Amino acid sequence: MIVVALVGGTLGLLLGGRVHTAAGPTEVELSLRPSFGGGTTVQIPPLGALDFDTHAGPIGLRAQVTELRLAPARKLIDDPKAVDDLADTVAGEVRHGVIVMALRGVGLALVLGFLAGLLVFRSWRRALLGTAAPVAGLAVLSLLGWLTFDPRSLAEPRYTGLLANAPQVVGDTHNIVDRFSHYRENLARLVGNMSRLYAATSSLPTYEPDPSTVRVLHVSDIHLNPAAWNVIRSVSTQFRVNMIVDTGDLMDHGTSAENKFADDIKTLKVPYVYIRGNHDSGSTQRAVRRQKNAIVLDDDMRTVNGLTIYGVGDPRFTPDKSTKDDTFPVSRLQSIGSGLAAQLAKSGQRPDIVMTHDPTEGERFSGLSPLLLAGHTHARSTRLLPSGSRLFIQGSTGGAGLRSLDHSEPTPIELSVLYFNRTTHRLQGWDDLRLGGLGLTSAQIERHLEPQPDREIRLQPVPASPPPSPSTPSAPTPATTRPSSGG
Repeated sequence: MIVVALVGGTLGLLLGGRVHTAAGPTEVELSLRPSFGGGTTVQIPPLGALDFDTHAGPIGLRAQVTELRLAPARKLIDDPKAVDDLADTVAGEVRHGVIVMALRGVGLALVLGFLAGLLVFRSWRRALLGTAAPVAGLAVLSLLGWLTFDPRSLAEPRYTGLLANAPQVVGDTHNIVDRFSHYRENLARLVGNMSRLYAATSSLPTYEPDPSTVRVLHVSDIHLNPAAWNVIRSVSTQFRVNMIVDTGDLMDHGTSAENKFADDIKTLKVPYVYIRGNHDSGSTQRAVRRQKNAIVLDDDMRTVNGLTIYGVGDPRFTPDKSTKDDTFPVSRLQSIGSGLAAQLAKSGQRPDIVMTHDPTEGERFSGLSPLLLAGHTHARSTRLLPSGSRLFIQGSTGGAGLRSLDHSEPTPIELSVLYFNRTTHRLQGWDDLRLGGLGLTSAQIERHLEPQPDREIRLQPVPASPPPSPSTPSAPTPATTRPSSGG
């Protein structure tokens, strides 16, 4: 009896939990849907969707913009003052729609639960008793939604969208070389479209351009991919970044023939702070240094746009498994990092940002800076260390370069916009951007807020022994061996 009533009640909730409502100049369809993780999805065809982890449970809320209402839209155009009331108007209309949807869903759930019991058991009494099951189920769902509701999630939307007409323009990874110019142009267009949508639907005035925010674009592991420059230029413009920081592996082999690739840095119009990666040679470093807006760090420190940044180049040079550094043990990398960290600690200087290529070395600076930036792994991640320092590992902004063609799944293009308070110099939040790798056209922006931006950073004990001098690799002769698939 309970199972029958629950099935009927669930069908009623899903069928009845659907309503069309006005939301400012648009018509929106609100609906309840089965979901493993709950949450709320706002779909804006054909541009994409925003996901919010608002609550847990088996029922999610979906809002889809279905049409533009011409009369209210004209009113907004003709009367600029109407824009001031738009937020309150939309909030009231959506609230009304949600209430109507909930009442309809609950009502139909009870009716169908009762009818299901009556149809199966042919008893009015048992059917009425059976309605207790959907009532209890609705109570549990409501309680679960209330207990797990996270208002913070509304400030951390996740955008997902597709590039229009891309399959016809780009093709798959087998013909990506033939159509590469189309692909790189469309990637930049995609970034523009998705960032405009994201800005229009985000309610975070904290991150609007103002004197209190410094915007830093973090890129890494470009690996000689020319499409990366289009994306970086587009993101720099759309998000109005104040500087770009690059945690290494700009090149693939570090040869002098690749140096011209660095010339695009000067087209970015903002300071470009760079450290050497294990695929970059001394020749690479000099090519970057020649760019008028470039700042190369190698065991030194600079203040850029008010933020003090310490950086060190990777001590290894391992472009294609053909150099002596290929046997470079992890313990030696850790030792070098510990020595450099000890020197920094002894100096008494505390930079706002520390840049290393490999996070294995970067972790040795724990407690010396609130933010440790790294790359190398081609997979983005971030975590708080026991000292309070945040280790932020960037993915590959070049989609791992042409080596991504060696894998069945192309490596995505990843980069992040970091937001700093101009007074405290602390990270306040960041937007993670993820674009489909070579041959793919998906796009996602996900916002994160720093839970405790002004937390205490505790200095960790580091070895006091002096480090080996960070050697600058020399440029190799052009290699004929196939590049490795690693970072």
